[in-house]
Amino acid sequence: MALFRALWNYRGFILGSVKREFQIKYRNSLLGAAWNIINPLSMVLVYTLIFSHIMKSRLPGEDSEFAFSIYLCAGMLTWGLFAEIAARSQTTFIENANLLKKISFPRLCLPAIVILSSLLNFSIVFGLFTAFLIVTGNFPGLAYLAIFPLLAIQILFSTGLGMTLGIFNVFFRDVGQAFGVILQFWFWFTPIVYPPNILPDSLKGLLSLNPMAALISGYQGIMLHDSWPQWSSLLPVTLLSLALCAVGWKLFRSKVGEIVDEL
Repeated sequence: MALFRALWNYRGFILGSVKREFQIKYRNSLLGAAWNIINPLSMVLVYTLIFSHIMKSRLPGEDSEFAFSIYLCAGMLTWGLFAEIAARSQTTFIENANLLKKISFPRLCLPAIVILSSLLNFSIVFGLFTAFLIVTGNFPGLAYLAIFPLLAIQILFSTGLGMTLGIFNVFFRDVGQAFGVILQFWFWFTPIVYPPNILPDSLKGLLSLNPMAALISGYQGIMLHDSWPQWSSLLPVTLLSLALCAVGWKLFRSKVGEIVDEL
């Protein structure tokens, strides 16, 4: 509760930082924030055009011409949120070294800024994707509401992972470089651009070790089949997310002085 009170007391600093990041991103741009709509909209249109109309890609057992593009976008957009939060969290202490050394404030404001900034970008992109589903008549029903608990689990997981790696990255800079490489392999080991049933049996069993596979599968099931996630399959990633957050918080509390000295 003390942590939440501290973050609430510094809400002006957090929201101001998120606003400043958003403005800096499009500074000196003629179209400004409109690029935040143009870029994801073009991505959705390109995926739909190339995979649905040019390559005629089809998912096994699906007749809709938009099925593959919906499957792809549902996976890629939510993976993008995970990758952005995790990658930015593991560099946030280094990038804000001057702030940490000069100003006394709750240091966990920095991960909070990363989360809110990433969610702002994601909400715009995913909002456009949702509008695409409505326009094409593929919007799911009540199962759409299941996106929010999935997002909560994913944010916990990506933040806990990013903070834990971020603390190690302060002392061992190779951690950040290695994570970028691992993230590329991790993406292709997650069924985003391919359905899991095309994998050989020897690899299908390994998917249960991939915490993002269950989350991405949940999003894809919602958006493509209007089906609620199998909550039991999300229990391992939920427990792992809570454990990572606990480890990251414990490490941060014990090493915060050393982090400031190292920076």
